Amino acid sequence: MVGNVLDFLWLVPGLPLLGVLLNGAIALFCERPLLLAEAGPLGSSTHGTSPPVDKGHGGSHGAHHDAPPAYRKFVSLIGPGVIGGAFVVALLSVMALAARSAHDRVFVQVLFPWIQAGSFSAPAALQLDPLSAVMILVVTGVGFLIHVYSVGYMSHEKAFARYFVYLNLFSFAMLVLVLGSNYLLMFIGWEGVGLCSYLLIGFWYEKQSASDAGKKAFIVNRIGDFGFILGTFLLFWTFGTVNYTEVFSKIPALSSSGVLTTGIATAITLLFFVGATGKSAQIPLYVWLPDAMEGPTPVSALIHAATMVTAGVYMVARSSALFMLAPVSMGVVAAVGAATAIFSATIGITQTDIKRVLAYSTVSQLGYMFLACGVGAFTAGIFHLMTHAFFKALLFLGSGSVIHALSGEQDMRKMGNLRKHLPITFTTMFVATLAIAGIPGLAGFFSKDEILWQAFSSRHGHIALWTVGALAAGITAFYMFRLVFMTFFGKSRMDQHVEKHVHESPFSMTVPLMILAVLSVAGGWIGIPAVLGGANHFEHWLAPVFHAPAAETAAPAVHHSAALEYGLMGLSVAIALCGIGLAYYLYSVRTEKPDKVAKAVPGLYDVVLNKYYVDEIYDFVFVRRIVNGSVWLWQAFDAAFIDGMVNGIAAAVRKAGDGVRRLQTGVVGNYAFSLLLGAVLIVGYALTR
Repeated sequence: MVGNVLDFLWLVPGLPLLGVLLNGAIALFCERPLLLAEAGPLGSSTHGTSPPVDKGHGGSHGAHHDAPPAYRKFVSLIGPGVIGGAFVVALLSVMALAARSAHDRVFVQVLFPWIQAGSFSAPAALQLDPLSAVMILVVTGVGFLIHVYSVGYMSHEKAFARYFVYLNLFSFAMLVLVLGSNYLLMFIGWEGVGLCSYLLIGFWYEKQSASDAGKKAFIVNRIGDFGFILGTFLLFWTFGTVNYTEVFSKIPALSSSGVLTTGIATAITLLFFVGATGKSAQIPLYVWLPDAMEGPTPVSALIHAATMVTAGVYMVARSSALFMLAPVSMGVVAAVGAATAIFSATIGITQTDIKRVLAYSTVSQLGYMFLACGVGAFTAGIFHLMTHAFFKALLFLGSGSVIHALSGEQDMRKMGNLRKHLPITFTTMFVATLAIAGIPGLAGFFSKDEILWQAFSSRHGHIALWTVGALAAGITAFYMFRLVFMTFFGKSRMDQHVEKHVHESPFSMTVPLMILAVLSVAGGWIGIPAVLGGANHFEHWLAPVFHAPAAETAAPAVHHSAALEYGLMGLSVAIALCGIGLAYYLYSVRTEKPDKVAKAVPGLYDVVLNKYYVDEIYDFVFVRRIVNGSVWLWQAFDAAFIDGMVNGIAAAVRKAGDGVRRLQTGVVGNYAFSLLLGAVLIVGYALTR
């Protein structure tokens, strides 16, 4: 029975692909003709006169449909249905895997031969182990809730079928990424989610900012992807294979023989990490993620919670055996993660767009995950990845519910007192905010505390890393509760016309919020540490995947008392509570204070408000230089040299033709003379031989 269930593992990515094909056919043959007919003969008359706005209920693309086309019902069923089916298969497969003994929890399903060249083989194969099991449950489970939410949120979107094509394709690519049995398949999924991010972020491509954001995400990720592919080439050159099981099994022998040196391991892992900084938005390649808010809000939830941004963390965790051989790489991962966590957290303090606050929060929380991986706590990093998926998806979908109610408004300065209008949205978002702040008992507390403890106590940890992580946690608690107080408390700052129409979202949107709220509370209970009386089932589940090399296990362990762990745990919670208290004081009690503080330090405030001018610096140092260089190359090389050479040859041929043409006079006497002259020359040549 177990074997029979696992034999259907291919359905996990296969069902979303089926959704792509079915919805793609509907989009092409049903939806597109209607949109073309509505747009008019030249595509410019009636499709709307203004760029779309993320209103979530369809106002973005003009007037609502009087009666939605019949095909939309099928799309509403197919889009979420295939992801729900994939989740069921994934759940059954994971249960079947769990029924095996701990040392036998690796199942490889070869779909078909893919690349075969001599001794090199890279089959199209899926690998289910404890790590990929966690990932597919997160991707399909959270992804299903986002798909269901999208049915209501995008209900009046004219390109409804196209939207679900992209959403299903995104899920398919992410599942290929986490289920692939080798680095090449991972790279295929890696590029797939990059393509889908471009399509979804720029979904409303008529809007210039959305189009630019999609291109920015695509280009920045290509920079990181270049590092990843170089690392894959170096990995193949060293190991002769790219299959996970073969690479990791060869590490001991190649290390002892001197083929795999610390330098080579460092080079491979640093190149891999370059790819991770792009996909998971770490310094210096984080700049695309805040701009990704231009896409529909469910897309933001999918990118930030369940799919794309977690890919880099997964890749580093999957390659843990390699990273543990490269202490320099581990230090770089930890340092970049810690720096990103506190850097982006400070930016979140000043943002007024509700989605951008959450975007910088995502960048910060991803920094936490890399901090965990950098100190060797890969289990803690994946644990936080899972809990973060629950409360961050809830926060984004909750913000979408707010935006939906306010007809597209995203500025928190124009909100206030929404808790009485949106009770379900408020309650669920409040739970998620408590979770991300690390309040004891909720999911975020257990994963965050484990990261902070490992950052302090691990062999690769340091008190400086703990300090940065604890400060980032306090800042996170501050700006997240700032969001709650500005949005749901205080006096209303809404437009009177908008306020009259504020209402709670439909069940298709609120039910996913409630389910995610439950997961934001209980999702961390499977990882309760021993010091709190738990068995930490999550750590035991992932233990077979994250095995340290012999040199690591032979090193003396670092022991700390339980009292110290309790003390640091209490201190981090106290820091978070201070952040919450400060947010309450500034944005609920003394609401005039924030403006006074901003005016007191205008220079510092403007720097943080403008995101430390990183985008402007990148534009000046890199973008303009590349653009200007491209223009120069076009003018000097393409236009002057290439075009000059081609045009010169053409001119020479034309002149030669003009010369030869003069021989064609039309006078018979000239032709007779030419024949005679030719005959004389031939005879003369023959006589001289």
